[in-house]
Amino acid sequence: MTILTRLLDAQLTIGDSAVLWREIIGNAFGLASAVGGMRRVVWAWPVGIVGNVLLFTVFLGGVFHTPQNLDLYGQAGRQVMFLVVSVYGWWTWRAARTAGLREPTETDPSRSIISEPAASSAAVQPHWAGTRARVGMAVTAVVGTVGFAAVFSALGSWGPWADAWIFTGSLLATFGMAKGWTEFWLLWIAVDLVGVPLLLRAGYYPSAVLYVVYAAFVLWGFATWLRIQRSAGAGEGAGEGTTTPA
Repeated sequence: MTILTRLLDAQLTIGDSAVLWREIIGNAFGLASAVGGMRRVVWAWPVGIVGNVLLFTVFLGGVFHTPQNLDLYGQAGRQVMFLVVSVYGWWTWRAARTAGLREPTETDPSRSIISEPAASSAAVQPHWAGTRARVGMAVTAVVGTVGFAAVFSALGSWGPWADAWIFTGSLLATFGMAKGWTEFWLLWIAVDLVGVPLLLRAGYYPSAVLYVVYAAFVLWGFATWLRIQRSAGAGEGAGEGTTTPA
């Protein structure tokens, strides 16, 4: 147990700041999981879960007495959300693989989710959300941010308003991704714009760097979805299930 404790508490000094190795390792696992997910390999899920668990302890710095000694409940809550999604994704992908399902080799990785049956079901088709959905997202963003900011403030979270938006925006982006709404990429960008300054001020430098890396992925993903969406629109006219921006 002592060896495990020493490994968890191992630190790296960057300038005048101490950074936990488990923050670096947790973010590395998160990046590896993202790459594995793009390649549609099952190991991406358990790798991501390990990263989520490590980062959960990192962002509750006051609880676990990390060098930052700050609690970011929104960031910690994100890890719980990602962990739940990862457990479900791992179970789903393993079940599909066990059943012998495979996606067509020509499937665009940016649209890839194991489908049933793989040979005939299309992957998620990117499309803009309708006006009603956008209004719903805007209302949820405001109400969620205000509500979670109050909760996080009561819990003693550092930077509760920024933390609340990061958590709310992550929930909305994850939901939008599941619905196939192209706007979900823009939500991730909005989360990153708030997240990077917050993490830098709090001294979570490896996490801030990973946010920047993710931002590059997000911009690439947004451009890819737009290209797919426009291609489908050109080939099929308006396209079933596609809503033009209001």
